[in-house]
Amino acid sequence: MASPENNPSQEDRVEGQSGPAGPSCLHTAWSRFRKGVSYFSGDMEVFGKWMEKQFLLLQLLDWVLRGAAQVMFVNNPLSGLVIFAGLILQNYWWALNGFVGTLFATISALILQQSRGAIAAGLYGYNGILVGLLMAVFSNAALTCPCSPIVSSALASINTRWDLPVFTLPFNILVCLHMVATGHYNHHFPQVFIQPRSELPNITWSEIDVAKLFRSIPVGIGQVYGCDNPWTGGIFIISLFISSPITCVHAVLGSAVGMVSGLALSAPFEDIYFGLWGYNCVLACIAVGGMFYALTWQVHLLAITYFLICHLFVSHTHVDVFQFGLPACTWPFCLSALTFLLLTTGSKRIFKLPLANVTYPEKNLAFYWKLKKQEKAEKAAKESQEQLNAEITLNEKEQLKLELQRIEEGRQGSENNNTNVEETNRGDNSTELVLADYV
Repeated sequence: MASPENNPSQEDRVEGQSGPAGPSCLHTAWSRFRKGVSYFSGDMEVFGKWMEKQFLLLQLLDWVLRGAAQVMFVNNPLSGLVIFAGLILQNYWWALNGFVGTLFATISALILQQSRGAIAAGLYGYNGILVGLLMAVFSNAALTCPCSPIVSSALASINTRWDLPVFTLPFNILVCLHMVATGHYNHHFPQVFIQPRSELPNITWSEIDVAKLFRSIPVGIGQVYGCDNPWTGGIFIISLFISSPITCVHAVLGSAVGMVSGLALSAPFEDIYFGLWGYNCVLACIAVGGMFYALTWQVHLLAITYFLICHLFVSHTHVDVFQFGLPACTWPFCLSALTFLLLTTGSKRIFKLPLANVTYPEKNLAFYWKLKKQEKAEKAAKESQEQLNAEITLNEKEQLKLELQRIEEGRQGSENNNTNVEETNRGDNSTELVLADYV
């Protein structure tokens, strides 16, 4: 009988079997956690596929919510629901106009038989919500215009030739046209009077309010939707974090950079406090920070130049557009972003994603690294194939040398044999001659 020392106990055997299963259990738990988070974060792809099988009214609600979030480049209905909650906190009348504007724009896109995939992603709704909101902000009697899908489709046919998005150009065009057509002295749709600046602002640095400067960061994010309530901006930050933490961080960073740039360019403090120097930079920072470019440190360095260009556009727009009694809207962001996306470079670290593959920053980054891995695998396979071809060529050369040596040796052997035969024949001939002489 074997001793107990040499026989492992049952508990030891169980521990030995369960030891290697620890990492696999952690991996399984992490995979389940990521799968659970994906149900409500990112673009909620699983929810979108489930929604395709539902009736039209429920799909329409999903499209409207996604359209509300697409103003911030977010394709997430849960984020859109949170954004509408923030709009209700700001002003329920504005929220109603924004919802109706998104709804009308989406229905108009359906009537015009636009791409169902683009409609489902909210790409025909976000200009509608901006038009509805800004009509309510600048006009005492709001009028929702369902023309944004027409302008969006027209601009898309031009911009897609260079693989460029439409951004908020339809919103800028429609709002400016409406305000030019109606004006402040209008019986039915009187506009808010925007008085052009006629003198230099009085900048006294000792009067700056640091608390209002920090408050201008969430206000700048809220001003993307025309809201000046910092709590509404905080709710918008939460909606961005639900979909993409990278987008959330870049939105806060863009608003902070816009505030600092306003101070650097000696902008009036009230404009900075009101978030007017932040919202264009918010959109610019989100667009650069992993949305249309893969997020690398080279892109961050390039983004610094982009922010400077955007700030110059903001400064000139505030001066030039206000002379005509018009708001700046998002003209600075659109013009600077289109200029930036037309940039061409030979650097592989500055990678512009194809417009068809743009989703959200985390997935865009995964797509970029997947392409890099494929390139490395193809390069390694090519190098191994070249090495194999070189080895095959070397072996063929060596075999050819061996064959040549064998042929040369065969020739030398045949020559030696011929020499021996000739000498033998000469000996025979000499012998015959001697015999003939003797006879």
